[in-house]
Amino acid sequence: MTTVQNPPAPQASAGAPAPGPGRMGRYTSGVAAMVGMELRQRLRSRGWYIMLGIWFALIWLVTALTWISWKAQSGYAFDPGFGRVGPGPLIFEAVCAFVLLFGLLVAPAFSANAISGDRSAGTLAIMQVTLLRPGQLLWGKFLASWVVSLAFLVVSVPFLIFGIAQGGLGAGYILVALLMLALELGVVCALGVGISALANRPLFSIVVTYLTVAALVFGTLIAFGLGAAVSNGTVEANQTFYKGMEMYTEEEAPDQDTEIFPPVPLPPDITDENDEYACYGPLQEQRATWTERVAWLLAMNPFVVVADAIPYPARTTQEQPYGLNGVFETISQGARYAQAGPDATYQCAGGKVTASEFEQQVPLWPLGLGLQLLVAAGILALGWRSLRTPAGKLPRGTRVA
Repeated sequence: MTTVQNPPAPQASAGAPAPGPGRMGRYTSGVAAMVGMELRQRLRSRGWYIMLGIWFALIWLVTALTWISWKAQSGYAFDPGFGRVGPGPLIFEAVCAFVLLFGLLVAPAFSANAISGDRSAGTLAIMQVTLLRPGQLLWGKFLASWVVSLAFLVVSVPFLIFGIAQGGLGAGYILVALLMLALELGVVCALGVGISALANRPLFSIVVTYLTVAALVFGTLIAFGLGAAVSNGTVEANQTFYKGMEMYTEEEAPDQDTEIFPPVPLPPDITDENDEYACYGPLQEQRATWTERVAWLLAMNPFVVVADAIPYPARTTQEQPYGLNGVFETISQGARYAQAGPDATYQCAGGKVTASEFEQQVPLWPLGLGLQLLVAAGILALGWRSLRTPAGKLPRGTRVA
């Protein structure tokens, strides 16, 4: 019987170079080199540290004013509710709203001229003739601007922790808030870098980026209002009887002449009721606005995305007085109200009472964040296409190496 033995594999000599990184490793190393270069340039700038100091002072001022406002309200004889839960929710929401608002203003400043500034200075062509690919250049610029924007978010963390420490909220609130704020800053940075790659002048890219952010914040509200104005329809509902029409309950009713002040009887054909009103009578077609058809426009708003993602405790009407919800909870409920449409929000629609609170079982923020990411990915794809070399046609006045 013959035994066949495979020859031993050749051993690498001691002086032979080790195998280099794979394709993905070379790609990520190029992105990391681009990120490191951008961060070193920004860290050398004194203005960046001055902006961080101003940011810290402004957040401290907002926190202090919120605390003073809560102390003033809790000293009144009429307690609006903040005195029972402490200043924690009020400080937390004020800091979150401030960070999101001014983060949307600061992030474009670090990303809108990331590539158009290099193109205007004539240094972009020098990087394009190196081994860096357009995707590495684009990813490096985006990640660097995102990291710089996250530094402002990190500065606000102590104030968010201070709000949580005052009671009324759990630790999960700050984690979800930081995650959603970081994602929104990333979306704005992606938009800025993509527009910067498409624009030839830094001023043009900065203006267009700020207009895009304004479209997300204010344009979505305007578009939703205009879309809702033309989304008219009908819904079947019966009549509403408000129980608040009775001045006194049976136990509290004073001795009075029933002939002059007769009690208000309940309708006989009630289909559904709660503590506030009752639905009665036959179903009839009522004019209503089908807001669920244009609710996706409202979902793209950054404030709606952040507000809908932050969890809040389930409440009943007895546990939570009317009008005592926080700002973010009010925004979330308003967006869910629009998403539900008249079938779930019109009083006595289908002969049923309307729910006063919409639960967070089916979140709205994934739709809004997904649409934002889709728009940002499309702009980045167009920016990647404009960075490919050799360029078939250069815009007029473009400087090349």
